Amino acid sequence: MSHPSQAEINEQVKILFDEIFNRETPITKKQQLAIPPQMMPAQDENIRRHNLDEVAVGYSAEQARVEAMRCIQCAKPACIADCPVEINIPGFIKHIADNDFQSAIDVIKETSLLPSICGRVCPQETQCQLHCATGKFYKDVDKAVAIGRLERFVADWEREQGTITPPEAKPETGKKVAIVGSGPAGLVVAADVRREGHDVTLFEAFHKLGGVMRYGIPEFRLPNTIIDQEVSTLTKMGVKFQKNYVVGRTRKLLDLMKKDGFDSVFIGTGAGLPMFMGIEGENLVGVFSANEYLTRANLMKAYDEENSATPFYHSKNVAVLGGGNVAMDSARMALRLGAENVYVVYRRTEKEMPARVEEVEHAKEEGVQFLFLQNAKSIKGNDNSRVSGMECLRYELGEPDASGRRRPIVIEGSEFMLDLDTVIVAIGNGSNPLVSQTTPELDVNKWGNLIVDEKMKTSVDGVYAGGDIVLGAATVILAMGEGRKAAAAINEHLT
Repeated sequence: MSHPSQAEINEQVKILFDEIFNRETPITKKQQLAIPPQMMPAQDENIRRHNLDEVAVGYSAEQARVEAMRCIQCAKPACIADCPVEINIPGFIKHIADNDFQSAIDVIKETSLLPSICGRVCPQETQCQLHCATGKFYKDVDKAVAIGRLERFVADWEREQGTITPPEAKPETGKKVAIVGSGPAGLVVAADVRREGHDVTLFEAFHKLGGVMRYGIPEFRLPNTIIDQEVSTLTKMGVKFQKNYVVGRTRKLLDLMKKDGFDSVFIGTGAGLPMFMGIEGENLVGVFSANEYLTRANLMKAYDEENSATPFYHSKNVAVLGGGNVAMDSARMALRLGAENVYVVYRRTEKEMPARVEEVEHAKEEGVQFLFLQNAKSIKGNDNSRVSGMECLRYELGEPDASGRRRPIVIEGSEFMLDLDTVIVAIGNGSNPLVSQTTPELDVNKWGNLIVDEKMKTSVDGVYAGGDIVLGAATVILAMGEGRKAAAAINEHLT
């Protein structure tokens, strides 16, 4: 799909803007529903596949106001209930339509301190936009009000204006809280607990902050400067950070309370344990977990060979196993690292893929090839134990399984070979086991996820948890929602 040029978008928006905002009579709801959805301007696909610059370039002010006018301000807005952090979505959108961008971002920040991030990477089509009345009118969620794009717009506007101000913290309480992990759940807890006047220290195992947002999401989707800006807000609030600090190794979890005087601890260490297929050849040179592949490129900048000491594997023909957002990120990153052919191998059809539709479309535009109803049977190597190919099987879909998706069934005798030099396994991650292994007092389920109650409290008094370490691999906004609940419980516990 070819994107219209910025000049074409600007001309279309100018006509719409004049029709909507320079009227002699108030616009009706019927006329609002007739306003077409505003496309997100993006880099040309032939250019962006060779750089790491952000693909989607964001709305203009005029385009944002036109899109905001598509919201009919429902009496019972489902979008708020569908948002894990319950942002007042109609409220901030109304401010955008009224050209009051500062009030719009202020409304968002009443419940979320990460709007630049959420506006970029949250799956709004399965959350706040899913039951949007405008989308229901069209019977198409893709034509719902573009809530995420509007959130991104006002967050970027505030940053460009230089008017970002941190929330005020209440007077010091003398209570100390430790946050383990600087992913989305940890950052939200740090902010909400610090607002109440508690002393907050956040411990991060890596040398950079942001957790999965830093190491797992490429800069062409979420620039690191955005993460840095969101983290700097916490620094201004008085949150302290300890990097290169592995809780469970540098210091045992419970020693943070017993020896270091912390009154409460939040665990937000995420789901960083990669899963593999368990097939022949996964130990060959050239087989990577998506976790390692993306961490080398995103966190350690392996692509910058002149300035980085981290090597990356030079590939020509790459297969990515999986159908989620991580698989899309891996495939698109492989193209940017010089691969000539990149295949996404998925054992169901495109309809069942869990990846965001927008990410799949961007991957297709950039030249990623999709092999549906296929999967790996084994990985083959040459005499140097390097990947030389992959034996695949073809599938057909049977009856739905427990997830509601139709079960893939192997077609007997359908084996075929795919010539490759690299395989990236992107079939999911398990919870980081370090904290639970070194803290036997913590209860875990059979998947290694920490068990918490309705207030996010673990089996240890004063210790709370949230995000992927509880949910398994999930989304940024769901982790934030867990963090908000945990922060409220910690604040209650400390008072």
